[in-house]
Amino acid sequence: MPIVLGLVLHESHRTVYEEAARTLSGVRLEWIGYQHEDEIRPRVEDLFGRLHVDGLMLGQVPFARVRDVIPADVSVTVTRSAGLDLSVALFRAAARGWRATPVSIDTFDPETVDEVVRALEIERDQVSCLPYDPAQTVDEIVDFHRTFTANTGAEYAISVRTAVTARLTETVPVLNAHPGSSTIRANLHELALRVQSQKADASRFAAGVFMVVNQDVQSDVDRARIGLMNLLVNAPEFSDAWIENRDRRGVVAFAHRALFEQATDNWVSMSILGRAQQTLGIRVAAGFGVGASARTCVQLAEWAAARAEQESAPAAYLVEDGGVIIGPMGGSDSGTPLNYTYREHGGNFEELARRAGLSAATLSRLAALERSLQGRPISPSDLASSLGITDPSGRRLIRKLGESGLVTEEGSAQLHRKGRPTRLYRLGIGAAAAEDERDDQRA
Repeated sequence: MPIVLGLVLHESHRTVYEEAARTLSGVRLEWIGYQHEDEIRPRVEDLFGRLHVDGLMLGQVPFARVRDVIPADVSVTVTRSAGLDLSVALFRAAARGWRATPVSIDTFDPETVDEVVRALEIERDQVSCLPYDPAQTVDEIVDFHRTFTANTGAEYAISVRTAVTARLTETVPVLNAHPGSSTIRANLHELALRVQSQKADASRFAAGVFMVVNQDVQSDVDRARIGLMNLLVNAPEFSDAWIENRDRRGVVAFAHRALFEQATDNWVSMSILGRAQQTLGIRVAAGFGVGASARTCVQLAEWAAARAEQESAPAAYLVEDGGVIIGPMGGSDSGTPLNYTYREHGGNFEELARRAGLSAATLSRLAALERSLQGRPISPSDLASSLGITDPSGRRLIRKLGESGLVTEEGSAQLHRKGRPTRLYRLGIGAAAAEDERDDQRA
């Protein structure tokens, strides 16, 4: 799938952004334009509701309005006007025959203003700067410019805010210092490279070592290891991992870093450790290693597991070949992105899973995903991403669900100009479970 970047911008700046994006290829851009600031939040929410977005680029004002709705896994770049943009605005003033000072400037950082003023040898005490503050209203910024102009006789003002420019133009000439195409291009390329780097990092090979702790009798150790092996093999979050015995006390798993990252809720918690203690009555220490080779990954994972053994409760550690160490990750279930709640659906949920050829836990994760989608269709690749499995596994899962009548095809989406459209599917697990429950009641 191509990288998907969302661009949130005022419609008056679209031409500049399109020029900046002209040199970028291999990326799908989603344009979120607005005329009024009140339109920003619902349109960004709609974007996240429709698509899996890898990165988001937006200005300071839009960011202040939507920062709480941006998913944690989305890379964000907040565009800010640079010193070059302020210098261009001052040169435009000179080209029109206006005096360089006095002048009022909003939104720029004082440090940027000081740097430009020194470089252009402008009197700093004749320049008034109002730094960006999310709590500032448009009225307050307009009053700042009008007051300064009235007190000093300034011939013009410099603003980054489109709404401020529109309000001032009738009384005070305004030069807009919004980021130019070069600034936007640099930010856009940096965001795309950062997302690409994160995707490459997620695809790195990794190993996990799970060790049974404090089993005194050898037969108990063997029984605990077999139970741990079965628990990992049947856990949906490890469905795409290669799992095998490591020694008499442990199990080793091999997978991409992204799988382990999702299983630990971004290296915060490790729910399967808690499940091992609750269902098997054993304490497990886990270690994850990320390195340049399989041997290095296993060595780092063994070191991390040995460190986790020193904790008094079930725990996990991550060790990377670059020296990064994260831990301890606890065994709480609270960090699991999709809870395994199939018991809440009633006994017929296990029968529904059996007919579909899936485990009840996997079907429950799909039911939780269906609830989060709130009726929206999903592509096989997005489904795979949500479950932490590969795209081929996602397509196989869709086929299984289709054979059981648990998904319906809902058209297609064209992700990019070339290539075939991607089919979209609507999950129907909740409806099927409810129908089975009604059949039981009628019987």
